[in-house]
Amino acid sequence: MTHPPATARALLVSALALAALLGSAGCAVQGEPRPKWFSASASASPASPAAEQPAGPGDGLTEAQARAALITETDLGEPWGPTRGARTWRDGLLKATTEDPECQRLLDALYTEELFGAPQGPAATAAFDAADTDAQVRYQVVARPPADVDRTLDWLRSLPGRCGQFTAASTRGGVQGVEVGDLPLPAAGDARQALRITLSGETEEGELTYLTMDIAGVRVGEEAIVVTHGGLDEVDAEVTRETVRIGAQRLTELTRRGRAQI
Repeated sequence: MTHPPATARALLVSALALAALLGSAGCAVQGEPRPKWFSASASASPASPAAEQPAGPGDGLTEAQARAALITETDLGEPWGPTRGARTWRDGLLKATTEDPECQRLLDALYTEELFGAPQGPAATAAFDAADTDAQVRYQVVARPPADVDRTLDWLRSLPGRCGQFTAASTRGGVQGVEVGDLPLPAAGDARQALRITLSGETEEGELTYLTMDIAGVRVGEEAIVVTHGGLDEVDAEVTRETVRIGAQRLTELTRRGRAQI
């Protein structure tokens, strides 16, 4: 099933609305971690009084500002809405092992959704489901040292050559063929890289499975954005690109305003 053309149109309309608004105002999995899905309305823990203070020059965003930098279902447009929780394919297909440590690191990052590792400062998350398919988008704003972010982006950039094709065994015993390719992104933020990963195999009952996952990382000053977008139906790469573009524009504008207190 393909996303209806209205999805891309809604994203473009949302981007124009956002522009007007702004103008006016890797590691191995340990202990079987679970995916961290949150709704847009409960995307981060309440900010502490210290975190709410205005940031000085060179400081990162406050927790409130990280939340303000999140995208919403309005940005995505129809058919997207707040997530209802992790899909069954996350444990069934993404929780998998392979022999190459770099390819394993990629699988772990897809499953744990911590591309840059644990946040080292304020962070916020929003996740969304497509009403007409089983696709999900997860969007994060995290604080990480720029040098660490750039190293991770360089690592992502190397994976189509290192892990272009490999096999992985799911925890349920299925063997999957994995393909990793570059996913071009718009000029967003200070540095960026994205991949499209496909995992094909079959269930214990012999039914064929085909999971597509986009993963994108963007550095914006001293913060980073992580976008994951996946599903068993066709996954529209334009949704991934527009999510990155809109989110990076919003985060850039917040930092450009001198991180005034929210």
